[in-house]
Amino acid sequence: MTPRLTGVPLAGAVDAPVLLVGPSLGTSATTLWGAAASLLHEHHRVVGWELPGHGHGTPVGEPFSMADLASGVLALADELSPDRPVDYAGDSVGGCVGLQLALDAPHRLASLTVLCSGAVVGTPESWHERAATVRASGTGAVVAGSAQRWFAPGFLEREPAVGSALLHALQDADADSYARVCEALAAFDVTDRLGEIAVPVLAVAGRLDQPTPPESLAAVADGVQRGRLEVLEDVAHLAPAEAPVEVARLLTDHAGGHRP
Repeated sequence: MTPRLTGVPLAGAVDAPVLLVGPSLGTSATTLWGAAASLLHEHHRVVGWELPGHGHGTPVGEPFSMADLASGVLALADELSPDRPVDYAGDSVGGCVGLQLALDAPHRLASLTVLCSGAVVGTPESWHERAATVRASGTGAVVAGSAQRWFAPGFLEREPAVGSALLHALQDADADSYARVCEALAAFDVTDRLGEIAVPVLAVAGRLDQPTPPESLAAVADGVQRGRLEVLEDVAHLAPAEAPVEVARLLTDHAGGHRP
């Protein structure tokens, strides 16, 4: 099924080229992308999309796949920018959706930026285990582990408000929707299809990212037809929130460099 995804305007003029930004599991568009979006307003209309049951997103009561999420994002792109391709950037599961979009609807993308993600993320077993944990005990059961995976050492002390907002978004996410995203990630693996992707791809890794280390992003950059890798120091899994200035700079250069 194709879920109807909620778009969240973040910055920029309505007539500017559209940049769609995608979330990491457990985050909302505003908490993850708000700071970076504020630095991109001169060049893009930045619109985030919400995972089902996250942020302003409506829970979905049926299973969905990464291709289904990509179809939902495509519907948003068609609504926001029917006459010209959009730029797209996504962190973690948002990056996976971006790769799926580049396979399913390459003509709708001017550029793709994949952050802290991969052609495959984790193992099916680990995702099914996490889905079962959250269904049984709620998203609060994974807050401590997520805090360790999401942020580089010292980030929560330096930026307590940012970290707190992200962890509260996780706490507030609908448990069943979170579990369904886990199950979609369990079934996602486009490793053998990367060579089909002709959209210009920037792969952005966090040097300290454990779930999707730099090697994961290097495989994306090397596997697609036109890929480039950037590694951010002192960054873990949520690059847009941890390093908004650097991410905004990279997006401005990448998206602007591939617009007609």
